[in-house]
Amino acid sequence: MGAGSWGTTFAKVLADSGADEGTAVQLWARRREAADEINGLHRNARYLGDVPLPPNVTATTDPAEALAGAALVVMAVPAQTLREQLPLFRGHIEPGAVIVSLMKGLERGTDARMSQVIREELGWAEDAVAVVSGPNLAMEIAREEPTASVVACPDRETAAWIAEACTPDYFRPYTNTDLVGAEIGGIVKNVIALAVGICDGRGMGDNTKASVITRGLAETTRLALALGGQLETMSGLAGLGDLVATCSSPLSRNRTAGRLLGQGLTLAEVTAATTQTAEGIKSGPAVLDLARRLGVDMPITEAVVHVLDGELTVDDMAARLLGRELKSEGEKA
Repeated sequence: MGAGSWGTTFAKVLADSGADEGTAVQLWARRREAADEINGLHRNARYLGDVPLPPNVTATTDPAEALAGAALVVMAVPAQTLREQLPLFRGHIEPGAVIVSLMKGLERGTDARMSQVIREELGWAEDAVAVVSGPNLAMEIAREEPTASVVACPDRETAAWIAEACTPDYFRPYTNTDLVGAEIGGIVKNVIALAVGICDGRGMGDNTKASVITRGLAETTRLALALGGQLETMSGLAGLGDLVATCSSPLSRNRTAGRLLGQGLTLAEVTAATTQTAEGIKSGPAVLDLARRLGVDMPITEAVVHVLDGELTVDDMAARLLGRELKSEGEKA
């Protein structure tokens, strides 16, 4: 459900994995022209250029048609629109379906993770909702460059079943039961990537960016643990792996948005210049709000949000972070 870059790419992953078994993958696209292009030309040029899509991927603008008989439902809409879109899907999802979230955002106003929004709006069982997360830059996967990922679900058998459905020769899913940790890793890394991008835009070097990434992982871990996530997840693909990919790749929307902010563009100018959602811009305030409610110290996230709000200039961001009280690296704050 959602024919953006990651939704379309994951449809390709599922279709390639199940081609020999005759698996049919149906994409729900909001725009008629996107559905027509996918069906007629086997392309989604707006997001994936000239990457061909498998013949067993088709598209429709009708949610009922897309969801009819589906055993696996994958949500890939912009995170901040999920709650308003779920009522369009609710009556068409098969009662026994497993729902997977590809979305890496925290809902503004409620601070809810996407799996929580799905369960709240659909009344779905906890062990039938999963997430896929990791160092998953859509264009690289669409080009079939080798990639590993994590399928996280409270139910081990369900996680394994989802993993079996997405195992083409270029995509390797691992499984775990730490849905909270996998989601938080995917959410906060977008905010940290904005910070790394800002450093890049200001012409700062690799020492600076490595420091932000490392300390960003520390604050991501603090938040995940406070919510019941597992430390091991943060050192794995859904934690460190996703953070490194998002902070280092020129394909990263959040790093790109941060770089433009660092170069002096306003938030409005950055938004106008980017064709895809930089989720860290949307989710950053919710992450900070959640951290404050839980008493979790997240100085990099706080600095980024203040830059987004116009309360802090990009030039002052580094001074703010470096001017913090000296402490041991292993302290929890």
